[in-house]
Amino acid sequence: MKDLNDLQLKVLDLLKEDARRTPALLSTLLGESEDKIKNAVAQLEQDHVIVKYATVVNWSKIDDEKVTALIEVQITPERGRGFEGIAERIYLYPQVKSVYLMSGAYDLLVEVEGGNLREVANFVSEKLSPIDSVLSTKTNFILKKYKQDGIIFEDHQEDNRLMISP
Repeated sequence: MKDLNDLQLKVLDLLKEDARRTPALLSTLLGESEDKIKNAVAQLEQDHVIVKYATVVNWSKIDDEKVTALIEVQITPERGRGFEGIAERIYLYPQVKSVYLMSGAYDLLVEVEGGNLREVANFVSEKLSPIDSVLSTKTNFILKKYKQDGIIFEDHQEDNRLMISP
């Protein structure tokens, strides 16, 4: 595990909130030189601590028909590799967005994206379930996202009901 210095941790916190923050802005927020910030970010990227800069999109605002499912997968670990080999086999499929090793009733949580329900169902039945080590799957479709990565998608509506007192 990589030990990060205080500046690198502060830079990570600020970039996690908003990856569009420039070195100049980070420099102002942290009271450090812009060169020092650039070096810290470059080192974080080189060490693969920062692996990607991403945009959080509220797809429901653009009438997108994508379907996202969270699939709970119970597996038998492989001798000598445990869960690693199976997880790798699963995450290499292009429709798989995330794979997590979990504690509890199932072993892996797999996030899958498809064009429609049938695509996701076909992925589960034709690709995921036939893997030898997979014991069972349980597919949960995301119907609506309220919050993702700390971003609230819905506009908060005020409660305009009249107050009733006894």
